[in-house]
Formats: sequence, C-alpha cells, structure tokens
Amino acid sequence: MQFKALGKSGILVPEICLGTMTFGEQNTQEQGFAQLDYALERGLNFWDTAEMYPVPPKPETQGATEAVIGNWLATRGGRDKVIIASKIAGPSQGGSQIRDGQTRFTAADIESALDGNLKRLQTDYIDLYQLHWPQRPVNFFGKLGYGNAEAFNEREVTDLAETLTALSNEVKKGRIRHIGLSNETPWGTLKFLHLAEQLGLDKVVSVQNPYSLLNRTYETGMSEIAKYEGVGLLAYSPLAFGYLTGKFRNGARPENARVTLYSRFSRYSNPESEWAVEQYAQLAEKHHLTLTQLALAFIKQQFFVTSTIIGATNLNQLKENIDAFDVNLSEEILQEIDAIHRQQPNPAP
Repeated sequence: MQFKALGKSGILVPEICLGTMTFGEQNTQEQGFAQLDYALERGLNFWDTAEMYPVPPKPETQGATEAVIGNWLATRGGRDKVIIASKIAGPSQGGSQIRDGQTRFTAADIESALDGNLKRLQTDYIDLYQLHWPQRPVNFFGKLGYGNAEAFNEREVTDLAETLTALSNEVKKGRIRHIGLSNETPWGTLKFLHLAEQLGLDKVVSVQNPYSLLNRTYETGMSEIAKYEGVGLLAYSPLAFGYLTGKFRNGARPENARVTLYSRFSRYSNPESEWAVEQYAQLAEKHHLTLTQLALAFIKQQFFVTSTIIGATNLNQLKENIDAFDVNLSEEILQEIDAIHRQQPNPAP
C-alpha cells in the first residue's frame, strides 16, 4: 500500500479510500462492519462518508451510513487509527430532505450539520470535512460545461469568505482537522485558496471530484491546480457505478447492482459511454487484465490523485478492487487508453 500526503495537512493517507455510501441501504450494519474490518486489515484506514448517505438519498435513511461507522467505532475502538472524511450536504440535489434543501453554508448551517455528523459518528472530531457540492450553480452531476443555465441562475449564494471563516472556526474548536471541497470547479478551488491567503484562514487540502476512464474532466484546469497548489484529488466513481467492471456489457443488468435497482442512476448509461466501455474492456483483455484492473490502475498512476475512493457491496468486490492497485500499466497501455479517449472523450461527466 502506497501512502501520499493529504495536501499540506501533514497527514499521510493510503492510495485507496473506502467509500461507504451503500451502508444503511444496499449493505446492512453487519456487512458494513465486515467491510470496515477487512479494509483496516488491508491498510485502508481512510474512510469517506457524508451526512446525506446512504444513496439514493431518502428521508428515512439519511445519516444511516455515518451511524454504521459510529457504531463500529463504539464497538471496536481505535478512533486514532482511522482517518474519517465526511461532508455537509449542499442545497437541493441529493440534499433536498436536509434542512429542507436550503443549505446556505453559513456558520449556523455548518455548525448544526457538524453537530449531526459528530453525533452519528460517535466522535468529537472529523479529520477531513468537505462541502459536498457548491451552493452556487455549477456544471456537475452529468453536465459537462458551464453555460447560460448556470450563469443566469439567480440563486442566492453565501459569500465564500463567510463559509471558509465558519469552517476555519470549527478547525480552531478542534471539531474538524482539515477542510476539503467536493464537486468543485477550478474557479471555486482557486477562490477558496485565495481567500485563505488573503484572510489568514485554513487552506483546503483536497478536492473530491469524479474521475475515471469515462470522465477525465479533472485534467482540464484542476490537475494544474493540484500540482502548483498542493491540493490533490480524492477520485470518486472510479468504476463509473460498476460500468468499468464490465458487468453491464452487452446490456446485462445484474440483479443487485445499483444501476439495476435504482433508475435515477443513469449518468453512465448512454451510447457513448457504452461504446467507450467496450473499447476499454477489449483493451484490458488484449493485455490479460480485467477491466477493473485497467480502470483503477489508470487512476492511481496520475500525479494529481491523492487517493481513489472505492466502494463495494460485498467483500469479494472489495478484495478485487484493492488487489487491482497492485497493477502498473505500461506506457504502451497508457497510450492506447489515450487513443480511445481521443475518439470518445468524457462521455459521462
């Protein structure tokens, strides 16, 4: 297991982060405990969760994922041996049932959200606290470009300086150790970094954005920020909801897969994505690799990736995903990946 610096936080995190958003929905507490135990055995002491989880978000299950982790901590102990990342939900989107979908990223909203995070997690601090998605309209969750719809949206937005001040105050209180962003743009990331310098506030140490063979938009703008500002990527959806395992090839829909169970997850089910998946699958087979190995090894070899967030619904999947990080792709394979990408770039932003 390789370890990398989490921005300029002084924390070293493993190259793999355990995603937990199935705990409390597709996974029971017992199954969640088994995953957490196994992850720790394999050296994955970095776990990501959120107040919104599990997914799909529902009022009756909201917060259940954090509760599973909290119960694990209460049962197993060893809080100082794990690095926990969590999030405050933004407005609307998956946060419609949280604060009536009107999260403002003010000091009051951040304080109340954090109260809930800490209570469910049964801890008095969170190592990395992230804004799950921006309050302002941005081009995420399936939208490639920032266009008129976003630019002319008159949504009231809390000043970013107010938000960063509130988060920095929580760092001073010791309730959070470090600040991160998620589903953020180059402008937003640089704005937060500039405000930290200008106002003497805590700098963000990471950005959790989607990154996979089907969505390499992070390479445009964000990767340069990672190099020069020391704010690395926590890559989510590295297997594109399972499409990059190959289990949906030729129209297959396995019985318990998330895409099969929940029709709202259609981000990766378009003809362009399916064509690209097939090309990557054939490339993997050509080099005697699984598609999972190709997809995850590609991500870990990018300089700007701090850690890749992997999720699983059973231990076999989790083991396969972790083992895939033992693979290193040759320059030849990387060039062949780029050739496919040029033919069909970012089919699932």
